[in-house]
Amino acid sequence: MSEPLHNRCMTTQLSADPALPLTGLRVVEFTHMVMGPTCGMVLADLGAEVIKVEPIEGDRTRHLLGAGAGFFPMFNRNKKSIAIDLHRPEGAAAARRLAASADVVAENFKPGTMAKYGLDYTSLSQADPRLIYVSHKGFLPGPYDHRTALDEVVQMMGGLAYMTGRPGDPLRAGSSVNDIMGGMFGAIGAMGALIQRGITGRGQEVQTALYENNVFLVGQHMLQYAITGRAAAPMPDRISAWGIYDIFTVKDGEQIFLAAVSDAQWLTFCDALGLADLRDLPHYASNNLRVQGRGTLMPVLRERLIAWRAADLAALFERVGLPFAPIRKPEELYEDEHLLATGGLADITLPDGERAGQQVGTALFPFTMGGQRLGVRLQPPTRGQHTLALLAELGYNEAQVADFVARRVVA
Repeated sequence: MSEPLHNRCMTTQLSADPALPLTGLRVVEFTHMVMGPTCGMVLADLGAEVIKVEPIEGDRTRHLLGAGAGFFPMFNRNKKSIAIDLHRPEGAAAARRLAASADVVAENFKPGTMAKYGLDYTSLSQADPRLIYVSHKGFLPGPYDHRTALDEVVQMMGGLAYMTGRPGDPLRAGSSVNDIMGGMFGAIGAMGALIQRGITGRGQEVQTALYENNVFLVGQHMLQYAITGRAAAPMPDRISAWGIYDIFTVKDGEQIFLAAVSDAQWLTFCDALGLADLRDLPHYASNNLRVQGRGTLMPVLRERLIAWRAADLAALFERVGLPFAPIRKPEELYEDEHLLATGGLADITLPDGERAGQQVGTALFPFTMGGQRLGVRLQPPTRGQHTLALLAELGYNEAQVADFVARRVVA
């Protein structure tokens, strides 16, 4: 039996590291689902103390099924948790006291929600002009800002689903791309605001939105139309920019992605695969000619390659330096030798559900600082794990805290 996956990850369990760039920064996040928590995770991984404010019953992503099962443990590492009932006056007051201790406050609720509790930017910045406040919404202020948005909603209305699916069959991308990137842009905005605060002494509000994020993602296709006058076709039906840039079905029905994106690579491609009869044909002599000739070229290549094994093609393309990729499922990445060797995965302990307390591998941010990956300092917290300590830090005495707990103002 192979070694359990969670034991094969290169765990990076860190203590407070003064070398991390955001060490000493406090972030309080009023977030749920993916977008807001991603912003907090970026700041947390970079060293900030991030405090997640949850409702008494806990963030509902803790108990989602199916595609949502990984949301909470994926996007809430390196954070503390405090559970507060914001509907109770005492709870809202405690949340405001906590927010007053923060450098950055992040939220991703519907417009107007935070104002009901005095936790909006206008209210909080009056007491602390240095506060940086990051709002994650479905739409930036405008005609659509009253709508309820989801990643799938903006993918459909923003052209991404059209570009991903086959013609007439729009399909959402295979990840929460707008939620994740929207949170990342929120963190980028927060860090820019922190730099400016260091110059001016004043904070500001940063706003990011799912729809605008999606429009940014499809901007290349918008410009394609603006430049060429031709509408971009969905990716499965697109006019490729490259002559050889496709998935090939080979021996035993296996699939592999192969590419040759320059004239030099085309020559190497032909030499490696024994395609001397195609190598010097004048109508395939340049990349643009090969793009124009894909209708005749690709059927020939598919016929020639069908007898190859995918593993043999991969070994050949690696040896000659041509682009290739096996077609993998997400779960197969736990066995990826590169991720295992380079510390791209780290162990986390699941805080909820039937597997609570068990360790599993999670993906780290895809960059290094000082030659090191940003690791896991704090496990994804259990609901309200840090409530008592944080209330005491905020000046509540033992009797007040006990009263709050007994009346479920906090948990």
